Amino acid sequence: MKSLLGLLGFVGVLVLWPGTAILAEMQNGGSASTGDNLTDAKEGAVASADGDYHVGPGDVIAILVWKEPDASSSVVIRPDGKISLPLVNDLSVVGKTPMEIQDIISKKLSPFIKTPNVTVTVKEINSKKVFVLGQVNRTGAYQITQPTTVLQILTEAGGLQAFANGKGIYVLRTENGKQTKLPFNYKDVVKGEKIEQNVLLRPGDTVIVP
Repeated sequence: MKSLLGLLGFVGVLVLWPGTAILAEMQNGGSASTGDNLTDAKEGAVASADGDYHVGPGDVIAILVWKEPDASSSVVIRPDGKISLPLVNDLSVVGKTPMEIQDIISKKLSPFIKTPNVTVTVKEINSKKVFVLGQVNRTGAYQITQPTTVLQILTEAGGLQAFANGKGIYVLRTENGKQTKLPFNYKDVVKGEKIEQNVLLRPGDTVIVP
């Protein structure tokens, strides 16, 4: 009788063991799948951001032409907004998205390469700079790759120094060759007043803190 019970117990272990292994494998597989999905989501977010980004002078873009290494390269966008590439010479790309640049290059390469498969990615963003000068804790140039207000850039610059004139801050902006001065009262804005002065900064703006 004891032998029979022992045999049945052993068989039960054999039955349960594969199920346990399968369950563990499914759980591991589920984790891997979730990880892949997160990775895909991140890559999708990067691709989406690249698609909306408009390049400017100083940015570095990578141009990959499938199976055509001689036509592929990484280039810096010149101050005149153009890049130089083999076969197509100079191209104006400033203000365009990577997808738009892909289309331009594909059309230009069509006479030389049959159905060119072109991919353009932004490697370095150097064109979206604003400058913070005066009585802040960290003066200098700051990259803005997303909408940024005056208050946010002052925070990024470490805030105002003890003797800064918070009421006399202003933004210098050049539009169509003409410079304008936009006032910013730090004390009012942080209290929720005169919030219209907390403007979105544009590349090339200079924030002065007297």
